[in-house]
Amino acid sequence: MQAAIQLADADGLDAVSLRKVATELDVGPMRLYGYIASKEELLDLMVDAVHAEIRPAGDSWREVLRSVAETTRHTAHQHEWLADLLGGRPQLGPNALAIGETVVAALAGVDVDAIMPVAGAVNAYVIGAVRREIAERRAERTTGMDKRRWQAALGPYLERAFATGQLPALATVVRDAAHLNADQTFRIGLDFLLDGIEANISR
Repeated sequence: MQAAIQLADADGLDAVSLRKVATELDVGPMRLYGYIASKEELLDLMVDAVHAEIRPAGDSWREVLRSVAETTRHTAHQHEWLADLLGGRPQLGPNALAIGETVVAALAGVDVDAIMPVAGAVNAYVIGAVRREIAERRAERTTGMDKRRWQAALGPYLERAFATGQLPALATVVRDAAHLNADQTFRIGLDFLLDGIEANISR
């Protein structure tokens, strides 16, 4: 599995195939087909393998959900291809199931009907945030423009748009609000979400 993960880390999911993994391992492809039926199965195994890097911790449901969110984000930053495979059907490999067990156990005091919506809300937030961050990283590599240069290039256009007076609320936010980095944006958004969950389940 490490060979497949290393290929994906280096060159993305398009670089992963049973044939290429077999070449990395210096074995015949048919030998791998005796263990793995398809590329889809290989990808599922890769996703579960990196789920071992997501380590929930904490004494309260809030601490556990925060740690899952932050370590999932960190893992996706280490393995960018993971962002393309998160979401959709639940991951059911042993490492993913162990994370799910920890999360559900941490929410044991919450109404049973609320547990999956709570976990799902945090999961959806993390997936959305991570995909946006990875998309920005990829755009920087493709264009050669980091966020600061991209903003500088678009600055004159925005100034002309704001000068029309038709976008006063947006102009105020762009000009006056604090410009947060990705870490700050993620943590503040996560706090908003966890605060809302706490207010809801405490009623």
